[in-house]
Amino acid sequence: MRLPKLILTDIDGVWTDGGMYYDATNVEMKCFHTYDSAGVLFAHAMNIPVGIITGENTPIVQRRADKLKVDYCYLGVKNKWELVKKLAIELDITLADIAYIGDDINDMKVLQSVGFVGVPSSAPVYVKKLANVPLVKNGGEGVFREFVEALLGDECVMNIIKTVILENQ
Repeated sequence: MRLPKLILTDIDGVWTDGGMYYDATNVEMKCFHTYDSAGVLFAHAMNIPVGIITGENTPIVQRRADKLKVDYCYLGVKNKWELVKKLAIELDITLADIAYIGDDINDMKVLQSVGFVGVPSSAPVYVKKLANVPLVKNGGEGVFREFVEALLGDECVMNIIKTVILENQ
């Protein structure tokens, strides 16, 4: 089974349900599902770096990326496609070596161009048509983890759980 050399992800609508939460004092909040942290852990166990690319420019996403030791975190990105091309060149990999999960219009050019594509089930139909990795979860329900597990396969994931996780508890 061929594995990606880099896994990239959008945030809103993938790691979150896409909701924007504000309180009366203008404090912004996002709800992340803890399941997605295992997706990062599984990718790292296979020496596959993980990167976040989001149009939002919020310290909340940077904080989550730092906590999970995400390898790359790009905030406030206006053109995800240009960034992905630049990153592929810097890492000396092809677009076919990249996995990407996104959920909306601003992800479509990347989704059309990389080798491994996942889209949450909550995405619009025209975005879901771009997926080549079938996913059933909605954004904010652990779909990033589901994506990584689908990329690695059941046997690989179980091996990581046995050799990396359970032996270190």
